[in-house]
Amino acid sequence: MALKIYPLNLGNITLDKSGLVLFQDAGTKTTIPTLSFLITGGEYPVLVDSGSRSTEYYSQFGFEAEQTREMTLEWNLAQHGLTPADIRYVIHTHAHVDHAGGDSLFPMTTTVSLSRRELSFAASGIMGPAMYALEDTRHLLDRLYTRGALRLFDVDGSFEEEVIPGVTVRLSGGHTPGSISVLVETDEGLANICGDVVYNLEGSLIDPFLDSLNPGEPTITGNRAMSTLEEKTAIKKALSGVRFMLPSHDLPALVQGGRVVGLLHNAISNPEARVTDISAYSLL
Repeated sequence: MALKIYPLNLGNITLDKSGLVLFQDAGTKTTIPTLSFLITGGEYPVLVDSGSRSTEYYSQFGFEAEQTREMTLEWNLAQHGLTPADIRYVIHTHAHVDHAGGDSLFPMTTTVSLSRRELSFAASGIMGPAMYALEDTRHLLDRLYTRGALRLFDVDGSFEEEVIPGVTVRLSGGHTPGSISVLVETDEGLANICGDVVYNLEGSLIDPFLDSLNPGEPTITGNRAMSTLEEKTAIKKALSGVRFMLPSHDLPALVQGGRVVGLLHNAISNPEARVTDISAYSLL
């Protein structure tokens, strides 16, 4: 059975638009989904990222958040006939508050996985509690000292690590020092679940806000721990050699020759979304 990928919307966050695309529409609020991705059809069900621990957490930093019943992890997994206990691996693209907050919903028999340098970076305090929540980081450390509950990747950009056949991870090189891309082999090409290397496809890639004159020159995000050059390189790397690009806060994208050539509308939290079917995408 071929590997399939399903975006799960685990909540919406309202924030300043300039955080998504550097300098674009500062002072303008926008609402984005917080996506997890379910991978089925393989040796085990795999989940990429687990959403937020609570919506209330964001208010202290001036963000707004919502999570309806249809945005809960349990509800979304149930649409695919699964419960948290059925998930063998949870892989984190990184451990920010909107990506690692749901880990406590999984039993210790589920192996949560992330890069070692991401765990170190989370515990360093350098990005503060707005990005790394104490309870989320504490839970990861609890798993670290529980046999089989945490796996640490040591990808350094020179190789990939396999999670299950057809699913590997590689260092992304952007957003945070330990951010990774989850690469999924599908019948119609390689899919890159790329985390937050890109937030908004339109402003960063399709019609780059800061540089629309030079082909292939992306606009970086306004929320990152890396340099401008590292971010640009990471975006280009995320597009390289893949057929599908799946960011954590925007629509799935169809890629050809390192460029976004199509989008999959109505894909968010749609159990019938055909993310790995080229014919389902609307071409630009």
